[in-house]
Amino acid sequence: MMTKPTFGTHPFLLGFDELERLVERTARSSDGYPPYNIEQTGEAGFRITLAVAGFSMEDLSITLEDAQLVVRGRARDEGERIWLHRGIAARQFQRAFVLADGVEVTGATMKNGLLHIDLQRSIPENVVKSIRIETAQD
Repeated sequence: MMTKPTFGTHPFLLGFDELERLVERTARSSDGYPPYNIEQTGEAGFRITLAVAGFSMEDLSITLEDAQLVVRGRARDEGERIWLHRGIAARQFQRAFVLADGVEVTGATMKNGLLHIDLQRSIPENVVKSIRIETAQD
């Protein structure tokens, strides 16, 4: 039985094996919390919106780690409350997004329990470079 080549081992995609490992690690770390949206805000703009009800700005951190945008939330200890019903989740979380080369974070805002992270992709210039072919010497 022939196996299908994976993204990192495809013969036309050289040097992308690290990207494949990054995507796999990101997919494994996701448990669905907190919920999020990704929208296109322009030709080269994006916005990630995470529902972070119950978190203050001090409870949240956004970092760039290699090619990943990582959002972490750490809920504060609320003391000795006695809950009769607790339907609003406020557990700690880590959500990671893999960013392509040229995608930069342009800002982050929080409003009405939603954390908005704005991204902008720079349009790369087309580069054409000729490679000289030399005669091999044995």
